[in-house]
Amino acid sequence: MVHWNEQRVINASIDKVWALFSDERLQTIMPQLKKHQLIEGPPNQVGSKYAQQNQMGNRLISYVMEITAYEDLPNDKRKDLSFVAGGLFRISMSFTLNRISDEQTLFVYSGSNTGINLAGRALLKLDPNDSSRKQAKELMDRVLLEAES
Repeated sequence: MVHWNEQRVINASIDKVWALFSDERLQTIMPQLKKHQLIEGPPNQVGSKYAQQNQMGNRLISYVMEITAYEDLPNDKRKDLSFVAGGLFRISMSFTLNRISDEQTLFVYSGSNTGINLAGRALLKLDPNDSSRKQAKELMDRVLLEAES
């Protein structure tokens, strides 16, 4: 199992950062996400499901992503997601925003990548570059760049 927990202070309002996680703008910060389509439930509600396709190298991986937690308060915002990728990994992600001031937001991105079978666990152990943590840092960089521009 791989865990990550990255934090950054972003020089932008909490609402501007939160807008990047909307269905309409999600692909801006996740360019590898080729499809993001609501298939069950209302948007941005716990239990809502989305059909997604993610470009991983030369492969296009399809899966169903579920929102497992959602909070949209003036000073605190959170969206948790979970999905099984390729029948090998259960990936859980949490995006949390906390208002520091009108123009500063604390962004916390945490999650885990768990092998759900022997093949998935072996592949995680064989990942010499720790790609899950690398991808987490790249996402943090894209959110910072988009929010502060």
